[in-house]
Amino acid sequence: MSSPPSPLIENYLREASFWHAAIIGRGYKLDLKLISALIERWRPETHTFSIPCKECTITLEDLQLQLRLPVDGSALTESVQSVDWGAVCYDLLGVVPDNIYGAYILEMIGGYLMPDLSQNLIHLRWLLKLVDFRVAGEFSWGSAVLATLYPEMY
Repeated sequence: MSSPPSPLIENYLREASFWHAAIIGRGYKLDLKLISALIERWRPETHTFSIPCKECTITLEDLQLQLRLPVDGSALTESVQSVDWGAVCYDLLGVVPDNIYGAYILEMIGGYLMPDLSQNLIHLRWLLKLVDFRVAGEFSWGSAVLATLYPEMY
């Protein structure tokens, strides 16, 4: 997601509590060597980074302060097993696409907030959470991001 969000969707991003996460880091280049070094120092048994001076971890407070994602809302723990995704897409989008491109919040979720490193896809269960942006802004997205981060660090 290299381009900034369109002004046409700014209010939707704000309502869903994703505005700050959408604009943070614009103009900065990721330091891949630093990221690799951190991942090499990740200790899954303690969920910490072991660095020469001490150990540190990513906390829920970090996600709230840095990404300004809500952490006090309803948890995003519901598992979706058997859903007719074609019907869901048709109901919400009016079409059953082969691929969904340009859905900015979904791209944020799958691209850098909750990426699945095993594939370049995002599960459509998140689409169900974005039906009403006012309600979406009340979920604890920070908790979901943190819960996704730890397993992906392994």
